[in-house]
This record gives sequence, C-alpha cells and structure tokens, in this order.
Amino acid sequence: MIGSRFSYIGRILALLQVLPGILAWGKEGHYAICKIAEGFLNEDAATTVKALLPDYAKGDLAAVCSWADEIRHNFHWRWSGPLHYVDTPDFRCNYEYCRDCHDLSGNKDRCVTGAIFNYSMQLMTYHESKSTSEWKYNLTEALMFLSHFIGDVHQPLHVGFTGDAGGNTIIVRWYRRKTNLHHVWDDMIIDSALKTFYNSDRAIMIQALQRNITDGWSSDIASWGNCSSEYLVCPDLYASESINLACKFAYRNATPGSTLSDDYFLSRLPVVEKRLAQSGVRLAATLNRLFASKPLPSHFTTGDGSNASRGWLRIKGSVQGPTLI
Repeated sequence: MIGSRFSYIGRILALLQVLPGILAWGKEGHYAICKIAEGFLNEDAATTVKALLPDYAKGDLAAVCSWADEIRHNFHWRWSGPLHYVDTPDFRCNYEYCRDCHDLSGNKDRCVTGAIFNYSMQLMTYHESKSTSEWKYNLTEALMFLSHFIGDVHQPLHVGFTGDAGGNTIIVRWYRRKTNLHHVWDDMIIDSALKTFYNSDRAIMIQALQRNITDGWSSDIASWGNCSSEYLVCPDLYASESINLACKFAYRNATPGSTLSDDYFLSRLPVVEKRLAQSGVRLAATLNRLFASKPLPSHFTTGDGSNASRGWLRIKGSVQGPTLI
C-alpha cells in the first residue's frame, strides 16, 4: 500500500516536471486545425460560431484555438489539465473509454474524450438557450475547449502510454536539440516542416494542407467527418486511431537517448499533416451537426449507449472546476 502510494506521488512529480510539454500540436498546429475547420463550416455553424466567439477573436475561430493551452497553468484553470489527453496501458496499443478515461486520482470521465463528449453536450443547448434566453452553460468557453480538444485527441501521443506520460519522459535529441518525444510530436515536426518546406510561413503550410484535402484526400473527406449514424460526436474513434499511430510511428525507433533526424522526420511528417487535416475536417463536421438549425432526430446522441452510466461532466465555473452530474 505504501509502495503504491509513493509510486503515485512519483508519477505526479514526474508529470509536473514535464507538464509544460503537454501541449498538443503547439500553437501553429492548433491554428492550422481551426483555420481548416472554418473552411468546412456550413452557414448555420459559421453563424453560431461567430456569435459565440469572444469579441477579441474578431470572428476568427483559429485565433482562440490555443486558448485552452494558454489558460491551463493559471491557478483557476488547473482542473482542466487532465482534459487534454488520455493515457492507455503500456504497449497494449488500444484505447477503451471505461478503462482509460480518468485523471491521475482515478476520477472517471476526466480525459480528452470525456471532455469532448461534455462540451459537445453543452453546445447542443445553444438553440434552446437562445430561444428562451436562459443560458445554462458558458458556451463561449465550451466552443473554445471543444475546438482545442478535438485537435488534442488527434495528436498520437495525447493517447500514449501511461508509463511514459505520452512520451514526455522519453528523452531524445531532435537533430542536435535535447527534448522529449512528446514535444517532438507537439511542435518540432511541425516547426521543422515550416522551416524546410514552407519558408517559415504558417499560411503557406495551411494552404498546402487545404490543397491535400481537396485533391489527395478528397475521397476520404466524407468518411473523416462521419460518425456512426446515431452519433453527433465520436472521439473514441479518434482516440483509437491515435494510439494505433503512436505505436506504429511515434514510439517506433524513438528509444530514450536516441537521435531523431531526417529518417524519422520525413517518415512521420505525412502522419502529422494528415492528422492536422483530419482534425480540421472533423471539428467542422462536429460543429455542423451540433449547430444544425433543424432539430435532429430523437435517436441522435452525443455518445454511445454507456453514457448514462459513465456520467457527464458539467463545468460549474472556472474557479470551482468540474463536477459530475
């Protein structure tokens, strides 16, 4: 019992040491995801998104796509930290909501997929709240959280192994720079691509991704955006894809102390670019469903049949943090 307690404390301390690196995709990646999503929003969703965005965003969803990372280390928002990722058992290379979606203290539903279900449920109340002028949730925050977390769940190491905190404790070199594997996937692959292929211009990178979506991946767009027929959101699918990619690409040939250079960079960049594109398309498809002006059939749900037992997170306020309902 004592041993397990010290193991738990040790894991907390290890995570605190690497916590600054747990920022999926970094600012450039999240901006690209939301900019791609803006191009796939239908009229209803685009109008609702602009209505919910804070004034300082000036109608640009991409401008607030990193908000959830920017506030997470603020004392009042620390409760949101576990909502950015979901850890899975070491080397199993699979994800299960009921097994994996919990925080370090074992609180259920406190993970990125649980957060996506939660904030989707909140955003579903928009039209009802607008018609009655009774706002049960802060839907501006819900929109900014959801837009960010759909990006997070597509980063393979945000659905990584528990034992290495999603690659945060795997120390490697990215060319000559010492870093950790998680940071490589959050930032360094994208940063290297910007410098190598896009003249350090984010707009050029986004245009290239958009061209790939309409050309190279055009036949996949419909399937990317779809959930099962009765679901509005499907983050469990995205998480399962991510842990599979983590095992096939992120962890492979990236042992502690190794140097990752051209071979790793050039073979992993296509994976990163496709996940960014999928994130954008799926974020738009999700918002299109959630903000549909016509009522959806009664059989539509924000998750699978286990939702009644798994419970929903309701954010009562940024200071109080989340509680179960």
